[in-house]
Amino acid sequence: MIRSATADDHAQLYALWQRSEGICLRDEDGYVPFCRYLQRNPQLSLVLELQGQVVGSLLVGHDGRRGYLQHLVVDQPWRGRGHARALLQEARERLAALGIDKSHVFVLRTAPVAQSFWSARTDWLRREDIDVFSTRGND
Repeated sequence: MIRSATADDHAQLYALWQRSEGICLRDEDGYVPFCRYLQRNPQLSLVLELQGQVVGSLLVGHDGRRGYLQHLVVDQPWRGRGHARALLQEARERLAALGIDKSHVFVLRTAPVAQSFWSARTDWLRREDIDVFSTRGND
């Protein structure tokens, strides 16, 4: 079952992310920033729940023009059954309902399983024309 993420899901999601290869957790994944993200992007982030357990996630946000996807995870025992694709499809439908047709996902170069998924099993294209620069503000 795919449903919208809530603040109450944070502990289970954080544990899922911790045990998932290729997910890099930062301060922004803590409870308070997670709740702010959900408030800023209502009903967009997704949880996959099977047999009463949270086994998948996809954080979904947008800036009004482009969608941004993060932490697409399906727990190891549930992989290979189309759940990640189902999460992606649901996210794209929810973004499309808001008039957002183009999305981006950031994938760590040090995450070979994720690199393989995005490169070979989806219609997403690797961008060679841009680099991403990040800051933490006034640090």
